[in-house]
Amino acid sequence: MSGPYSANMPRYFFHVHGVASNKDEEGDELPDDEAAWREASSYAGALLKDIDGKFRPGQEWSLEVTDEAGKPIYFISIGSRKMK
Repeated sequence: MSGPYSANMPRYFFHVHGVASNKDEEGDELPDDEAAWREASSYAGALLKDIDGKFRPGQEWSLEVTDEAGKPIYFISIGSRKMK
């Protein structure tokens, strides 16, 4: 996570839902939405490696990026199901 709060950059929060759920209470200061997207996609890749072998058919996983006001900015989701 970033250092102390800054009035110059917005703060983004990265909430994980489903497997390995985690509500981000601290957030990261980033210059803009594009930087938040890059951080989210990198974070998603790292989390997918972490849940490797634990993710089962029928489960869902998502990463929600919100701004300081709690407004959703991005949503990445992965679901699985067994085909018959």
